[in-house]
Amino acid sequence: MLDNPSLNQSPIQVRRALISVFDKTNVVELAQVLHSLGIEILSTGGTAKALRAASVPVTDVSDYTHFPEIMDGRVKTINPLIEGGILGLRDQHSEDAEANQIQWIDLVVCNLYPFSETISREDCDLAMALENVDIGGPTMIRSAAKNMGWVCPVVDPTDYSIISNELQSGEILFETRKKLSAKAFGHTAQYDTIIHNYLKDEKLSDNLSLTFEKHSEMRYGENPHQSAASYKIPGNTEPNILNATIHQGKQLSYNNIMDADGALACVREFDGPACVVVKHANPCGVAVGDNLLDVYTRAFNADSLSAFGGIIAFNRTCTKEVAKAISKVFVEIVLAPNFEPEALDIFKKKKNLRVLGIGEFEKRAAKLEVRNVDGGLLVQDTDTKTLSKDDLTVVTNKQPSEQEIETILFTWRVLRHAKSNGILIAKDNTTVGLGAGQVSRVDAVHMALRKGGKNVKGGILTSDAFFPFRDSIDAIKNSGIKVVVQPGGSIRDQEVIEACNEYGIAMMFTGTRCFKH
Repeated sequence: MLDNPSLNQSPIQVRRALISVFDKTNVVELAQVLHSLGIEILSTGGTAKALRAASVPVTDVSDYTHFPEIMDGRVKTINPLIEGGILGLRDQHSEDAEANQIQWIDLVVCNLYPFSETISREDCDLAMALENVDIGGPTMIRSAAKNMGWVCPVVDPTDYSIISNELQSGEILFETRKKLSAKAFGHTAQYDTIIHNYLKDEKLSDNLSLTFEKHSEMRYGENPHQSAASYKIPGNTEPNILNATIHQGKQLSYNNIMDADGALACVREFDGPACVVVKHANPCGVAVGDNLLDVYTRAFNADSLSAFGGIIAFNRTCTKEVAKAISKVFVEIVLAPNFEPEALDIFKKKKNLRVLGIGEFEKRAAKLEVRNVDGGLLVQDTDTKTLSKDDLTVVTNKQPSEQEIETILFTWRVLRHAKSNGILIAKDNTTVGLGAGQVSRVDAVHMALRKGGKNVKGGILTSDAFFPFRDSIDAIKNSGIKVVVQPGGSIRDQEVIEACNEYGIAMMFTGTRCFKH
């Protein structure tokens, strides 16, 4: 290493370029520009073949180095004539280069085989995965990026026009080389991260590597003064909001994506036809049943005031009958696995409505979810725990009916998608009132009661955590609520149970909490 390194920040001329790409988008056009400017082109394998087919003269790397590709192509570009030509400092290493017959390589155009495509193959095993780990490509890219003072790396075909324009003007600017070097290091970092995540055994390993690629840039974030963009997992093709087909409507905003993702997560809880209406990250109306139109009607009417301008999600194909009903109200987004053609025609009359086709999806799978904190991250399993009838324990004198137990299990699937402290009142597999995001549990109870109004009579009230005092039970004594569901675990559980017995209300413990912060 140099004791006193200096960095060339002057524009550079390009006399020799190395091109070796997996993604061959527009590479022929770039090579034609280079050839027209008298720039010598070195290349390998499939890239050389593609350039020759377009009548662009190229020199094979093996001919340039006078060393053949060996070991089934594992060794071809790792050679002093290549690496020295990229890494050498023109103002300090000229004598070394001349003594070893090394010629300078000023432009490196290289991108890597997407490892994510290999590991997504059904027949992929560890041997196949390792065989598709690129060694020479990352080495060339990193070498060029390190030596940005004298060399320009290009990994993204969308940057070819920048290089072509600057070369036709005579030189590549330092600002351009620095920008493309950062992108080059990002390209290899993403590549190594995908490999790391594939090979590691531990779900919560000592080192957590994350990598994403830009999906879209937005006009603003949660508020107009905040900049924002969305990023997706490279190679991810699962049914989700970022992979959705946008049948109509404007680009999704930051808040749109957040709310739509929450709506999709909630509707994936259910096997039978379901509808979820989300507003400001909370499910304000949810229903399940046999008929999708009936399910939509009940979900929307559960809190039609909050549903105004909200997001509607289905887990079944949206029919024309449902589309007609939705077209009578104002909502931001409708999402479903698919849409009948007639439904899409109906929605076209509402130009500002965003319509998202997610594709066929199943219940949520167990994954890691990540949240930012200042200075780091919090990582946890997604809450996919499913409650069954066997998980419920009756702790009061009064027993709930079988139909009420069915609704209890329904409420639990919904409540874990609402912000804590959360209280949900439901009846006949339809939400009635939600109190979410409150700083005290009794406040959440009062909110749910107010939201539900007279409809709470005969309903089931579910709490995402235990009741610390009996005040919440006292608050519902005259409401007509028949069953209360909670995890249990408070030092005052018996006091709360006695309050339920006093008012003739059944109570069941789940033994499980479902906080969502």
